[in-house]
Amino acid sequence: MSRLFCLFLPSILAAVLPAQMPPPSAGDVPVGKARLQIAVGRDEAGKIELDVFTYRPEKWSGERLLFVLHGVLRNADEYRDHSVSMADRFDSLVVAPKFDAERFPSRAYQRGGIQRADGSAAPPDQWTYARIPELAAAMSERTGKPKAQLFIIGHSAGGQFVMRMSAFQDTGAVRLVAANPGSALFPTTEMAFGYGFGGLPPELADDDRLRAYLAAPLTLYLGTADDAPDENFDKSEVAMQQGGGRHQRGLALYWSARTLAAQRGWPFHWRLVEAPGIAHDHEKMFDHENCAIALFGAALQPTAEQKK
Repeated sequence: MSRLFCLFLPSILAAVLPAQMPPPSAGDVPVGKARLQIAVGRDEAGKIELDVFTYRPEKWSGERLLFVLHGVLRNADEYRDHSVSMADRFDSLVVAPKFDAERFPSRAYQRGGIQRADGSAAPPDQWTYARIPELAAAMSERTGKPKAQLFIIGHSAGGQFVMRMSAFQDTGAVRLVAANPGSALFPTTEMAFGYGFGGLPPELADDDRLRAYLAAPLTLYLGTADDAPDENFDKSEVAMQQGGGRHQRGLALYWSARTLAAQRGWPFHWRLVEAPGIAHDHEKMFDHENCAIALFGAALQPTAEQKK
């Protein structure tokens, strides 16, 4: 190869090869689907890192974050995939964290880590619920959208997580949606924690706590055909007292809570929204037109960018 050709080789390659795009910022959230690792808080073993599955619509305005909480199968990636339609319809960045069974068994996921394995009360900074506002802050920093409004929806075991979290953790969310939760947290100390507030320290089970629970921006979003047991259904004696299906249990919780609030003169900010004919299927619940009502109180109109 001649020396003259070598001198011109870089210019020739630049002309025939496509320009190389700069690598994405390490702090950003890519358009489309992505998998991130986010550090949130600390536990006794040190820093906690979560796998977080995201979907960012191409025309996302930056106005809404939508956290999606998976069920008992811990399939956060599938929940993210099945939330793409919600993200596009609702102009939302979907964030689906994975709470793996090894570090977050049912005590720490569905019941939020309020109690340790020995039954003693854990400090609030160790609750799994505390990871949610930390994750929201991390996502706001990554996207550069600190004013994005937070909405949270969980289905099945994720619905249990969201429902119980509404009683104990200030997430800053505009609305928390518990879709088809398998068991319910009734506003009473006559049932053990998980099903009620019994057995918790006084500061976690007094009237102030119950009042705050009933004033939380919580929606019970129920599929009317989710009315029979399946392989993951809680058939314990105390759970069966709540109802024979998830739909029945959700209705019993809503009306029990609403009645208590009326009797005590307490604020009541819950919503009851149903998806007619839908069984225990998170994808169909997310795609149903009533999902917008569960999250926002009404159907949303397309944004100007979405109309283009």
